[in-house]
Amino acid sequence: MISRRDAPQWVKEAGRAATRAGGRLTSGSRMLPDFLMVGTQRGGTTSLFRALAAHPATVQPNFHKGVHYFDVNYPRGLSWYRGHFPVRSLAERRTAAALREAGLDGAAPMAFESAGYYMHHPLAPERIARDLPGVKLIVLLRDPVVRSYSAHKHELARGFETEPFERALDLEAERLAGEIEKIKADPAYVSHSHRHHSYLDRSQYADQIERLFELFGRDRVLVRYAEDFFAEPEPCYDSILEFLGLPRWRPASFEQHNARPGSPLPDGLQRRLADHFAPYDDKLAALLGAEPAWRREGRR
Repeated sequence: MISRRDAPQWVKEAGRAATRAGGRLTSGSRMLPDFLMVGTQRGGTTSLFRALAAHPATVQPNFHKGVHYFDVNYPRGLSWYRGHFPVRSLAERRTAAALREAGLDGAAPMAFESAGYYMHHPLAPERIARDLPGVKLIVLLRDPVVRSYSAHKHELARGFETEPFERALDLEAERLAGEIEKIKADPAYVSHSHRHHSYLDRSQYADQIERLFELFGRDRVLVRYAEDFFAEPEPCYDSILEFLGLPRWRPASFEQHNARPGSPLPDGLQRRLADHFAPYDDKLAALLGAEPAWRREGRR
């Protein structure tokens, strides 16, 4: 018998379509997220997602770490979104068994997903606040110089970018001109450039975090840094579990996923980006009451 992993792509897609259709029909009995990882893209979110997904009390979407409902799929409706998550009664049974096996007890299942565009999308935070009252948000930030360069390599590899990095930086303002207005005017509009070419804009974190604080309150938004998570994952992970109210537990190991090798950033571009982001990092430090990880102890 052929395994699901080895099945042809069309078979996998057909199976996913059937599951989503069934999910929509049973949406009323399915879970909605208790917490979301909302950013940032190329900020270590895949690694953190997998570490959180390993926790015996968490529940993830059926196929992908991110459903991208609140940014690019919102017109599909909440029933479509629910269809990506397990039936609550089934999740409760599975979670209870997993907790017993781990020597834990008493925790209810917590559903979550991760979509790095949620934090940056002009409408997604307001949609989340409206549709998921009480949801908690996790934000994982990364040195904006490193993140912007990594994002370019990522988009280049996926075919969404054709320009070299410095040229893409020069083109960014022109590419993004008017895109936010178009997104706000038409909820069904998906901006290719805003999603795939926001190397600088997406790395200017302070305004994005401030908007989350205004919509959700500081007590429901946890900001952590990729630099801290990769250097010492255990205390970072423990603090996230405490924020979520999950029982303390750790995976056997913390692994780094989705790293993209490539040539180092030239010194000239490094300085250009560091100078560009300096005032935004100052604002972030003032907002959070502490220097971001990449400016601590001369890391940059």
